[in-house]
Amino acid sequence: MASNYANNGKSQMKHQTTNQWDDKLWAASEPVYREAFPEHGRKSEAIIRRMFNRALCTLHVWSLEDATVAMALTAYDERTWTLIIDYIAVNQAWQGRGIGRSCVERIRDWAAAVQPECRGIIIEVEAERTEENAKRIRFWEGAGFKLTDYVYAYIWVPETYRAMTLSLNSAEPLTSDGKELFKAITRYHERAYRGKD
Repeated sequence: MASNYANNGKSQMKHQTTNQWDDKLWAASEPVYREAFPEHGRKSEAIIRRMFNRALCTLHVWSLEDATVAMALTAYDERTWTLIIDYIAVNQAWQGRGIGRSCVERIRDWAAAVQPECRGIIIEVEAERTEENAKRIRFWEGAGFKLTDYVYAYIWVPETYRAMTLSLNSAEPLTSDGKELFKAITRYHERAYRGKD
């Protein structure tokens, strides 16, 4: 487990990460996770535990003033040298204070430090044209991500998705081919749900 501290206004925001199941950290982050993602849009605790057992993911937890303010689950794809942000959420009571942007910056810095060969970060966003989805896309664009054109349809959920990327290595930027990016994303999801390696 690693920790670091980042300035966030006048307060200090603590960032903890673990790639092993941690009951205490999960208990702190689970309410934020459940608040942000409806049941059909989140992985169960049993699946997440299995992901940790198979070394598929890292849990990130941010806290301020002894309160958990944000969480994220990330996965590293060694075939493409990219970090996938599976979930990221800010506690509703703490939204609108720049915490989400700060968390993305911490993930970027963490990825560069932990995986020096990491070429970039991928996030998937819902493709349906709604104001809520447009707001999410604007958030990610404000954090430096670029939206790709390809629309991907999963067989197990009704929503369609597009990939967004943030390149960390200007000499080897991530592809803008969404179809290729979704190969890494679906490979991760398949391993998470079905245990394929």
